[in-house]
Amino acid sequence: QVQLVESGGGLVQAGDSLRLSCVASGRTFSSYAMGWFRQAPGKERELVAQINASGARTYSADSVKGRFTISRDNAKNMVYLQMNSLKPEETAVYYCAAYIGGGSALNPSTYGYWGQGTQVTVSS
Repeated sequence: QVQLVESGGGLVQAGDSLRLSCVASGRTFSSYAMGWFRQAPGKERELVAQINASGARTYSADSVKGRFTISRDNAKNMVYLQMNSLKPEETAVYYCAAYIGGGSALNPSTYGYWGQGTQVTVSS
């Protein structure tokens, strides 16, 4: 019921900032908690941040706490990830996804809808 498309990735230098966007098509967007994941080459996909359906509550992984901020605008069917002070080890494909439940929200399998991903490359 939800289609997601990410944008905003690119090549940046360590310490730079980047803002990722995800637009949803489908009128049920506002009923889903949303997450941002990233997957680096040879590594497992990991949850970076999550926001509940209303936008009132957020979660951030310890590794990005204080640097990354997830937000959403339900009127525009958009979710964002503001990334500050980027590090080279955060080079990865970043995905937005819609949470459908069934277990811990840390587990990618609990997200039923995924975007195509956007590449973020942080040079040293």
